[in-house]
Amino acid sequence: MTDRPHDMLAATVALPLLLVVAAAAGTEPHGTVHLRYRFRPGDAVAARVEHRALTETTMNGVTDSVETMTDSTKTWRVVDVDDAGTATLEQSVDDVTMTSRSSDRGEVRWASAGGDEPPPGYEGVRASLGVPLVRLKVSPAGLILERRELRPCPAAASGDLVIVPLPEEPVTVGHTWTVPDEIVVEVPNGPRKAVRTRLRYRLEDVRDGLATIHVDTTVLTPLDDPRLEARLLERIWDGTIRFDLETGRIVSRRTAIDRRVVGFGGPQSSVRYKASLEERTTDPIRR
Repeated sequence: MTDRPHDMLAATVALPLLLVVAAAAGTEPHGTVHLRYRFRPGDAVAARVEHRALTETTMNGVTDSVETMTDSTKTWRVVDVDDAGTATLEQSVDDVTMTSRSSDRGEVRWASAGGDEPPPGYEGVRASLGVPLVRLKVSPAGLILERRELRPCPAAASGDLVIVPLPEEPVTVGHTWTVPDEIVVEVPNGPRKAVRTRLRYRLEDVRDGLATIHVDTTVLTPLDDPRLEARLLERIWDGTIRFDLETGRIVSRRTAIDRRVVGFGGPQSSVRYKASLEERTTDPIRR
């Protein structure tokens, strides 16, 4: 399920996240905070990303497993900001180390910094390093107004979030806000369905200049086909985001998934997907 090289790279790309923003988030009266972004041309933020995933598939009493580990550095740059404050952002992946272990094929490992030729199937990963992959137009409130894939890039396993939408108004601890989303899932040579989901954010805590935001995903569309449910596993996630009030940008994110679907390939079949992802900025904003 996650043994494809491009899928492994995607976990480091689209995601969710550690922004190339320099923003203002001031503390308001009466214990409220105003979480706001302010983009400036030339800003750039590098983040270290660690992604781990285990997929266990059982058919007729036989279990196969695939384990993937991806470590990478990604950079977001602010290309332009218009008079309305709408920013154009570009993301690139600077380096990557990818490891895949499976019960039937053993281990495959490749590090872009080592200079070795990539193994078969990884050639496209090398070509995607050090070049802009995604370009976004983002409003000052964190709404993605336009998204353009500059190179082919599958959706991230931890959701396709790049920037966290923030409340328009000042809020207090405990405040929640929701964002609707739609994910198209399909089975090869099988059914295809648009699934409505809802991302719910909650301001959990404000301490030592950091706001802690929890996010979880709820599936709103009823699913009566285990095959579609199995394909959705990698796209449903919960996590914690840290927002620096002084610099006004996200500085870290952690997500985790551990779900199982039974019956996707018959009554004796099951699939389990367990994964974690951590992103953390590695240096201050650069100009």
